[in-house]
Amino acid sequence: MTDEEMIRCDDRARQLDRLRAIMHRLRAPGGCPWDAEQSHASLVSNLIEEAYETVDAIRRNDLPHLEEELGDLLLQVVFHSELAAEAGHFDLDDVARGICDKLVRRHPHVFAASAAATADEVLAQWDAIKRDEKGDQHRGLLHGTGNGLPALLRAAKLQKKAAKHGFDWPDDRGVLDKIREELAEVEAAIAGDDPAAVQEELGDLLFAVVNLVRRRGGDPELVMAAANAKFEQRFAAMESHLAARGLHPAGATLDQMEESWSAVKRG
Repeated sequence: MTDEEMIRCDDRARQLDRLRAIMHRLRAPGGCPWDAEQSHASLVSNLIEEAYETVDAIRRNDLPHLEEELGDLLLQVVFHSELAAEAGHFDLDDVARGICDKLVRRHPHVFAASAAATADEVLAQWDAIKRDEKGDQHRGLLHGTGNGLPALLRAAKLQKKAAKHGFDWPDDRGVLDKIREELAEVEAAIAGDDPAAVQEELGDLLFAVVNLVRRRGGDPELVMAAANAKFEQRFAAMESHLAARGLHPAGATLDQMEESWSAVKRG
């Protein structure tokens, strides 16, 4: 089947092949000028944006939107694979084979004779196999925590790895005490009028708060996303409340905005 025939294919089992054919056509001479200009580097922001929009759909439990966002995310995988294929490095089949081989290697309790009865045992086995594959046996225990991850997510991953090796508080009280300690250090740095120290102490405070989120079973990115959404909704409601009073945030006093904010918060 030619690319042109595949682009018009409605066979449900061939839609991934159809997507590849469409991507190939977009990049080919006479295709789309925008797609033809893209590179791995230029698509980074698109990849990140689509990943976050997928997360947002999951957070809102919006399954129809999740289907759409997973498609947008899949497009990014196909796009990068097409770029690599054009340069003679790898293609989508290589990408699929690589992840298939990895899943089989790292699940010997399913595909071989190894045993892992619990989720914790599975994760420990996965990490051990990963270290063996990468030759990391003699590197630090926190090696390979993803320098490219968002800072909050990487903080939680670092903490989780450290906790797996016993470096953690026995209960949440220790973390809460640490948060209070870091907050006091932020206040001291502010009182000392030391901008660099303030930034450093704020980082320590954020790190401690992420640790509490992790210990309570949360994901710091999702927790922060929910807080952002709540603030955005309340701010919009505050604007409406002000408008009903004949006011606008640009011309309202802080006291007036706080009155409307409190009214919205009370419901």
